[in-house]
Amino acid sequence: MKDHKNKLGQAIGFPLPDWQPKSLPPKTPMPGRYCRLEHLEPKLHAPALFEAYSHDTENRGWTYLPYGPFEEFEGLADWLNNVLKADDPLFHAIVDLETRDAVGVASYLRIDPPIGVIEVGHIHFSPLMKQTPIATEAMFLMMQRAFDELGYRRYEWKCDNANEASKKAAERLGFQFEGVFRQATIYKNRNRDTAWFSIIDTEWPAIKQAFETWLEPLNFDGRGVQKTSLSNLTAAARKV
Repeated sequence: MKDHKNKLGQAIGFPLPDWQPKSLPPKTPMPGRYCRLEHLEPKLHAPALFEAYSHDTENRGWTYLPYGPFEEFEGLADWLNNVLKADDPLFHAIVDLETRDAVGVASYLRIDPPIGVIEVGHIHFSPLMKQTPIATEAMFLMMQRAFDELGYRRYEWKCDNANEASKKAAERLGFQFEGVFRQATIYKNRNRDTAWFSIIDTEWPAIKQAFETWLEPLNFDGRGVQKTSLSNLTAAARKV
């Protein structure tokens, strides 16, 4: 939607006369075809997560996170118990429906119900999720809750600008790049320039259709190889 103008001819934002503050995300499960997202419970999920992350023998998955790696189970469990003392970030375990084990985590954060803005972050997928539809479906389920269930108007993705894999993932998932905040923060004793991406509510219906098309079993051959890439589907959706 285009900006409007006031009586002085100055450009102003388009009106939202019916806007109402939204609700905080619930802690109820988000079920899918390949995975289920559950509110993270250390006693339930930490053992499987520690095992899943142990497959990352070089600890590459921890590089762009401000915490970890955890060489001992107790370290991971203590960290999880600490972050779960608050509801922002709101952590979820990603459970593989085939094995019933937690194989990764993701969270909602910087949750702002009055203006309908929410971010996805603290994403840490174990090697057990690689080359499976689980990672993609997990992100779809979180988007679906934010837009369809809660009615948020903006969904954000931010990452270290040096993290090329995360930036490529954001674009594949349908996010639009918005720019870089230089020297935005410091973590692990190094600078971080932060890349910003977003999806807004008017873009969601087309992006949702792209996800649903990609996740269909018919989109995968007998070896589990995709027939149509999500990147192509979301790129087309952004042109709608």
